[in-house]
Amino acid sequence: MRLNLTVDARAEGVAAKGWLRAHKWWFLRRFTQITALGVFMAGPLAGLWLVRGNFASSEILGVLPLSDPFIALQSLAAGMVPASVALLGAGLIALFYVMVGGRAYCGWICPVNIVTDTAQWLREKLVITRDRKLDRRTRLWVLAGALLASLLSGTIAWEFVNPVSLLQRGLIFGLGAGWTVIAAVFLLDLLVTRRGWCGHLCPVGAFYGLVGKASIARVAAARRGDCTNCGACFQICTEPHVITPALKGTGSTLILSGDCLNCGSCIDACPVDVFEMAMRGRSATPR
Repeated sequence: MRLNLTVDARAEGVAAKGWLRAHKWWFLRRFTQITALGVFMAGPLAGLWLVRGNFASSEILGVLPLSDPFIALQSLAAGMVPASVALLGAGLIALFYVMVGGRAYCGWICPVNIVTDTAQWLREKLVITRDRKLDRRTRLWVLAGALLASLLSGTIAWEFVNPVSLLQRGLIFGLGAGWTVIAAVFLLDLLVTRRGWCGHLCPVGAFYGLVGKASIARVAAARRGDCTNCGACFQICTEPHVITPALKGTGSTLILSGDCLNCGSCIDACPVDVFEMAMRGRSATPR
């Protein structure tokens, strides 16, 4: 049984392309995640107010409003009509993720992804094999539950326990009760189930997965005829079920599932460069 799946998945890519090329997209993702978090923290910690607000609602340089569309939905469910500027910000964010891939938020922006990836790395280092299977559709039920809770309570219910907001506040203001939620997410992925939070429970990921069904930017198995069946892409992918139709099917080579994070991990891991970033309407047939 292969226990160090992430290391094993990258091994052939590293051997074929070198360490840097086999980690190209990983480095880009970590850079954007840390930069996004750093921009939000620069104001309260260093007085550099490039962005005011948080991941839920912010304003760039005092001009461009941005709002989480999931927050806007909860506001509407709670009976509160968001201000026009908030609706504009939610529309801009939704449009952006329709273009780049809904769950690109999870892989490229969300700071909790670093927490869960760290839990996965430690899980493999400690050879923890316990993996309680959860239905990935559970996150859709949590999404519906968050909207129902907003409806019944008249509040933006998810923000009380949102790990992203709690992590940001914890890093700025220090330890608090919010760290209990972050620790619970970490321990869930470490001790209970592989990729449990992002893959099965997070309602924000579920929401952006729905948005991502229409996204323009996609990963494509453009050279699937070159596939050696090494399995590296399936081992490294956090949502491996999205790969099969594009890699093993006879139709489009585009990964069209909204569950795809557009993270590029499969591109990094593949030793024969089967995968590439593409656009809907292009790279639709194998080369």
